[in-house]
Amino acid sequence: MKQPGKFKFGNENSIGLLLCFLLLCSGIRAQEEKKYLRDGNKAYEAGKYKEAEDQYKKSVEVKPDNLKGAFNLGDAYYKQGKYKEAAAKFEELTKTITGNDKLSAEAYHNLGNALLKDKKYEDCINAYKKSLSLNSTDDDTRYNLSYAQQMLKQQQQQQKQNKDDKDNKDNKNKKNEQKDKKKDPDKGKDKKDDGNKPQDKQDQEKSNKDQQNQVSKDAAKKMLKEINNNDKKIQAKLKKQKETGVPVKIEKDW
Repeated sequence: MKQPGKFKFGNENSIGLLLCFLLLCSGIRAQEEKKYLRDGNKAYEAGKYKEAEDQYKKSVEVKPDNLKGAFNLGDAYYKQGKYKEAAAKFEELTKTITGNDKLSAEAYHNLGNALLKDKKYEDCINAYKKSLSLNSTDDDTRYNLSYAQQMLKQQQQQQKQNKDDKDNKDNKNKKNEQKDKKKDPDKGKDKKDDGNKPQDKQDQEKSNKDQQNQVSKDAAKKMLKEINNNDKKIQAKLKKQKETGVPVKIEKDW
């Protein structure tokens, strides 16, 4: 018969071995997570953003609550122009980061940057405001907020102009349809008399009409040239704003 003491000793030994095994597995996974993170950072610094994305994903798979890997994954998405994915990742981080106002502010800032690139100006403005509520001294965020507000204003003005143009076009088409439905005696008389006009009179009228068409063409060309020149000025101004503005603050603080 087995002694109770020996049974008890064997049970404690098994528990100890199990704890050692779990600690060993945890240590291995921690090393893997750090390795993927380091490899991702190296690829990121080398401009290999797709490779960095893959490494950060592996890091997050090993440790789902890995804030560093998740934050850097958002950076890698952004650098590749995957703004929707970047926005989704940073929005997720704003909900999971706790007790670190600085990191939360940067997550909101980067969320704003991704939304700005996607031209979702109202949403990015809200993100910048939340970032400033957590870190009111960040001049980059304050500048980006001002820029986004200007872009929103331009977008709203353009939408209004497009609506006005559409309404004017619809009204013009409606008037033309109504006019075509009405009888035009003078127009009918002109058509009837065309065949009885002397040849020289017809030639004169044709010449006058050609001159009018030429004047209209010249006027149209001049107007088109002015529009193109104005458009170039506007584009140059916007390009200058974009080159000197919107500082993209994508940071890794570890």
